[in-house]
Amino acid sequence: MITLEPTADGSNTLYVPELNEHYHSVKGALTESAHIFIQMGLNHAQAANPRILEIGFGTGLNAFLTLLEAEKSQRAIHFTSIERFPLSEDIVRELAYPETIAPEECEKFYALHTAPWNQEVKISPYFTLHKIEGDFTHFAFSECYDVVYFDAFAPEKQPEMWSQPLFDNLYRQMNPGGILTTYCAKGVVRRMLQAAGFTVERLPGPPGGKREILRATKERT
Repeated sequence: MITLEPTADGSNTLYVPELNEHYHSVKGALTESAHIFIQMGLNHAQAANPRILEIGFGTGLNAFLTLLEAEKSQRAIHFTSIERFPLSEDIVRELAYPETIAPEECEKFYALHTAPWNQEVKISPYFTLHKIEGDFTHFAFSECYDVVYFDAFAPEKQPEMWSQPLFDNLYRQMNPGGILTTYCAKGVVRRMLQAAGFTVERLPGPPGGKREILRATKERT
């Protein structure tokens, strides 16, 4: 049974006993997501109106932070997220993310979760959401993306999500200049990203959290 746990920066995360795994870092859920996916990912995207793919919608925290950044920068973002196991509304409300992060945007956060699956929904003038209920390992993407948030559970918990064919496929689905960010800095993951064709950087991890993260770029030819 999934349980709620506070993290060091005051934001909540979820714990999955079956996997012995948390959805976010216990050092700080908000801090981790903002650093890895917004600061090191979205904010480095070269596209004027980025198309983002997220592997694992989960709590909706990454989507919410991206929406807030879109509103702030007035940069139109199309956000696709694929999730095999959507969370219940009760669990989502227990997380209390908008109340902690941006109380004035509560309505938009819950709109992310109540939006229908498998269709595009305009959440705001600057943020369009397309949630896909499906299995990333067997999904055929038809779009191309400028940014990928690779936020699956750790390789030792979900090894099927971290394989060479999947990274090869992601590389093909990305636009030139596109970037992929992930919290996982394991050597085996870095080498798979390089083998797929990416140029990979080790970057400093979030404050108080992991020492390093990875950012992979599909170079322009």
